Amino acid sequence: MRAIRPVATLALILLAACQRQPAGTQSAPAPAAAPTSAPAAWSLEIAPVPSPAGPDSLAAQFTTSSRGAILSWLERQGKATTLTFAERTPSGWTAPTKVQSGTNWFVSNADVPSVFRAADGTLVANWLPETDATIEAYNLLLSYSRDNGKTWARPFSPHHDKTTTQHGFASFFDLAGGGVGLVWLDGRAQELDTTSPEGGAMSLRSATFDANWKQTSEEGVDLRVCECCPTTTTVTADGPLAAYRDRSDTDVRDIRVARLENGKWVAGPLIHEDGWTLAACPVNGPSLSARGRDVAVAWYTATENQGHAYAAFSTDSGRTWGTPIRLDDANALGHVDVELLEDGSAVASWVEFANQRTEFKVRRVEAGGATSPAISVAVRPVGVPRIARVGDELLFAWAEGNAETPQIKTAAARVPRATAVR
Repeated sequence: MRAIRPVATLALILLAACQRQPAGTQSAPAPAAAPTSAPAAWSLEIAPVPSPAGPDSLAAQFTTSSRGAILSWLERQGKATTLTFAERTPSGWTAPTKVQSGTNWFVSNADVPSVFRAADGTLVANWLPETDATIEAYNLLLSYSRDNGKTWARPFSPHHDKTTTQHGFASFFDLAGGGVGLVWLDGRAQELDTTSPEGGAMSLRSATFDANWKQTSEEGVDLRVCECCPTTTTVTADGPLAAYRDRSDTDVRDIRVARLENGKWVAGPLIHEDGWTLAACPVNGPSLSARGRDVAVAWYTATENQGHAYAAFSTDSGRTWGTPIRLDDANALGHVDVELLEDGSAVASWVEFANQRTEFKVRRVEAGGATSPAISVAVRPVGVPRIARVGDELLFAWAEGNAETPQIKTAAARVPRATAVR
């Protein structure tokens, strides 16, 4: 199988990718020029918030529900790794709650476990026990808690192929009428396909569970996708929507969506034909946010010899997409996130590389292409920064320090009253 890059080297590889075009990459016309901003239109006052995460913490992830935001992360102590979470309250983060610990987990800043609150209030968590560390093979395990994390059900897996391959990069979503679904990257074809010298392709698969946690489906969504780019899901008025990095037969790795309709996944369009062709995975996935039939997406691509981050909007639950809007001002490493705002605009984040340093940045972007000035949240972040929105509060999480001993930091800001960007 094609291995995920170790955490310690991931940042260096992505930094190199943004500074030069990867070997074998075919250039496509850049979708948009550098953003034009209106300095007085929109600003954020970002204030540090005491982080609930302890030392040697990494792999931050946000999920949100009608009850608010959950921040989850991994903490390492000796040989043990623990999945931990806290919830946002008006007075700050709750005390950390431990979900599960293990000494054989696959740990990275790219394939990140999460804790998700379903519509009925049930907490759902996932983590990644290794099955063969030499080839970075691991399984995807799930558990749930009906008592807000005090006790957890016996772990179980949504996949049943029993191959020693990669199963990860999971994203959860609620099902209409109750129950939970998820998508993940699945490497079973890489072991089971004996006709190809390189093994079969990585696939995107999905499973669903009813309100009593009986598994009701497991199916392929797309049978040839990029090997190790994170997935993302959201729920629109027309049902769940997933986005992921596709992989064509000629190694074009652009972002595609799929919709769950009447219990079956329907392949959707590419967000944009970037034409990014390369023979390796860039470890850089998209992000989705929806409200009704309005959807925003953010993603990373590398064309014209530089890496850039983009956003786009859909008004029909992801069936069609508007013109890409460039987010970065100079050169991006990607690691995007996006949140729709009440006025139909979005806040998007990315990691920018300029003046020989990296920065975690955000800006407001409108469907018509106007953008606010970029705002720096943190300098030299480690791993993948995250954003979330609950009401008029924006939340930020990232890690500082170094790749060996990072620590997660958090901050918050109030969303300014909507002001059109001109």
